[in-house]
Amino acid sequence: MRKVVVNSTPLLVLGNIGKLDILRELYGKIYIAAAVFKEVSEKNDAASAALRSSDDWIQVLNIENPTDYAMYRAKLHAGEVETMILAQQKSLQADLVILDDLAARKTAKFLGLNVTGTMGVLIKAKQKGIITEVKPLINDIIQNGFFISDRVVQMVLKAVGE
Repeated sequence: MRKVVVNSTPLLVLGNIGKLDILRELYGKIYIAAAVFKEVSEKNDAASAALRSSDDWIQVLNIENPTDYAMYRAKLHAGEVETMILAQQKSLQADLVILDDLAARKTAKFLGLNVTGTMGVLIKAKQKGIITEVKPLINDIIQNGFFISDRVVQMVLKAVGE
């Protein structure tokens, strides 16, 4: 099974539309940094409740060397930084990192990490038959306050034939 590290935004986005299980169905187990767990679990929303009741398929890990923070630009949030550090740790060496923030994605790609975002997860879920349609989920995500540009929406829908 692939080792997948997930940042907070995909957890929040999918959790708040009741679709956090897509990650479990696609990847089996996922890893999150302690800062990501803190960020998501502090909120009183559906994503927080889903995270707290996720049994053991979401594993929370601490980064091994906090001094690694110094390597990252200040404009990244703690969860994004810890996600990338965790993904690179020798004890984990993630196969995939799921991030939505553009600056974080660029940094992760620069570091040589294999990166996707929430929209990439939805595309893969449809390709694997886990979901039948992407468009209703995108609509739910947008209605929950997550911004997705019209260009990205059109690219995603085209990629899945909707």
